Amino acid sequence: MIRTALVLAGLGLGLTAVMAQSNPIAERKEAMKAVGAATRDGAAMAKGDAAFDATKAQAIFKTYADAAKKMPTLFPDSSKTGGETTAAPKIWEDQAGFKAAFAKFETDAAAGASVANLDGFRTAFGAATKNCGTCHEAYRIKK
Repeated sequence: MIRTALVLAGLGLGLTAVMAQSNPIAERKEAMKAVGAATRDGAAMAKGDAAFDATKAQAIFKTYADAAKKMPTLFPDSSKTGGETTAAPKIWEDQAGFKAAFAKFETDAAAGASVANLDGFRTAFGAATKNCGTCHEAYRIKK
């Protein structure tokens, strides 16, 4: 009886993992939530509302780099609609430009990963977050 329960629990966990991996809209929303949270923390540091913290700064840029690597893979043709997506059709029409935008975001995030002071952080953070606005302008449907 216990063995059966453990097998069923294992199958349930496996199915949950597969379902999460097969929902690119949900995955990209989660990635963007992480980027948004990192950006809020970074903006507070950049504005002086929070003290500069090199460890936190590195975490912000790591979040950006991780998202930049993952996001281009989360836009298969099957995810053009549904899930309350705000992805613009231009993503699929201009895959090269879309991927280039994330490559630039990743490069800028990598450049910021080693900042050691507030001035360096502000410069790197500004460059990285400028990518967000540029990408959202071109590849996101405004609500």
